[in-house]
Amino acid sequence: MSGKSLIWGGMIVGSTIGSLLPYLWNGDFFAYTLWGTIGGFIGIYLGFKLAKATGAL
Repeated sequence: MSGKSLIWGGMIVGSTIGSLLPYLWNGDFFAYTLWGTIGGFIGIYLGFKLAKATGAL
C-alpha cells in the first residue's frame, strides 16, 4: 500500500470512530463534530506512523 492510502484510511477510520463515541452518551451535534475532528487527526497521525514504519513513505 502507498503512504497516501494508509493516511487516508487512518483519517476515515479515526473520524468514523470519533464521531460514533458521542453516540454512547447521547451527545449533541457539536460533540459529534468535535470528536470526529479529533478522531480524524489521531487517525492521520497513526496512518502516517504506520506508513513510515512499513517503508511506504
